[in-house]
Amino acid sequence: MAFIFNRSKKEPMSEINVTPFVDVMLVLLIIFMVTAPLLTVGVQVDLPESAADSLPDDQEPLTISINSKGEIFIQEHKVGFDSIIPKLLAISKNRTDTRIYVRGDKTINYGRVLEVMGRLSGAGFSKVALISEPYKN
Repeated sequence: MAFIFNRSKKEPMSEINVTPFVDVMLVLLIIFMVTAPLLTVGVQVDLPESAADSLPDDQEPLTISINSKGEIFIQEHKVGFDSIIPKLLAISKNRTDTRIYVRGDKTINYGRVLEVMGRLSGAGFSKVALISEPYKN
């Protein structure tokens, strides 16, 4: 006895096609992987090169950037020289053991970088480091 199953055309389809969803997710993943490294620090600074070892990254540090015009930025926000310490204390919640990286453009006066670092150490910040590009042979 042969059974012939004849499906009616009016029955609802119970399967979901996930292929378009997976395609969209893979495209979004690639887009985020490409753009994520570009979002690190937005201030354009031409760093000097150094052969020193890199510092370990335990937590996200605060970054102070000094561009070629001598303008000072905390992360990506421009600040005046006199307001550096109050803003850093507010951001770090009055913790002076917060790690702070100073990025100075190689074309500016070295004294400007030292003024900023002196102000940081005078306020009690103990973990201040200079950032440079790795030395290229």
